[in-house]
Amino acid sequence: MTEDSQRNFRSVYYEKVGFRGVEEKKSLEILLKDDRLDVEKLRTFSQRFPLPSMYRALVWKVLLALTDEKTRAHTDVWILPPHHDSHSLVMSYRKGQYLDILRALRVVHFISDTTPQVELYLRMYQLESGKLPRSPSFPLEPEDEVFLAIAKAMEEMMEDSVDCYWLTRCFVNQLNRKYRDSLRQLPRAFEQYLLLEDSRLLSHLKMCSAVSKLPYGLWFKKCFAGCLPESSLQRVWDKVISGSCKILVFVAVEILLTFKIKVMALNNSEKITKFLENIPQDSSDAIVSKAIDLWHKHCGTPVHSA
Repeated sequence: MTEDSQRNFRSVYYEKVGFRGVEEKKSLEILLKDDRLDVEKLRTFSQRFPLPSMYRALVWKVLLALTDEKTRAHTDVWILPPHHDSHSLVMSYRKGQYLDILRALRVVHFISDTTPQVELYLRMYQLESGKLPRSPSFPLEPEDEVFLAIAKAMEEMMEDSVDCYWLTRCFVNQLNRKYRDSLRQLPRAFEQYLLLEDSRLLSHLKMCSAVSKLPYGLWFKKCFAGCLPESSLQRVWDKVISGSCKILVFVAVEILLTFKIKVMALNNSEKITKFLENIPQDSSDAIVSKAIDLWHKHCGTPVHSA
């Protein structure tokens, strides 16, 4: 029996006895033992498999790059560098930066002890990117609402506030810089793949004039933050962070397919949109699993970042 067939046999066996992902976890642990982490191999792993919770923060910090706030360009400087020996020192620098930004905001009386944590992250991000308003009482911009939604979801996933800030900051910058043009095309891609999967459902949405009113902002701009519970959302973000925002399209398609009967029973765009903005949470794990399968079906099994 070849090595691949042995691995496949073991994977099938583990899944049957309830230990799905055991082999993948071992593979990731081997990758994480390298003296210099292979960023591309970590991207590939994250595209192909869900990350174990115990390693998710580490992998995300290695995959997410910082942005040069002057040039607005991604650099090859990650939150954490690939070299293991540098992790402790670099995170101490990140913590120092975090505390310096907080201190600056306190000096200018922009935050206080009662400021909610996610708002702290927003003000820190605004200060770093040169977008801090003249007063904290100024109304929030739409991009600020996106940041807050993602920060709130990230806060549920991460225990450490320093990790939460840097991951949120770099994730939002990835969406704004790397995926800016791609995100604009996702509504059209959504319509294309829904047509392939269920043309009758798409026809119903068009008949109700609901296609243009679907919650694309919640789905694509906020990457389902506030729509899916964190336990399901982090599996979607694994794919986005590792290189493919197109997974968002298939989550949206699968939501429509899962709740097809309910959506077909609604006959106006307002009711359809309201329902899709507040889908039942108990179906989210199954929706994400099916969405990932649908993504592989239409886009193939990624072998590197897409």
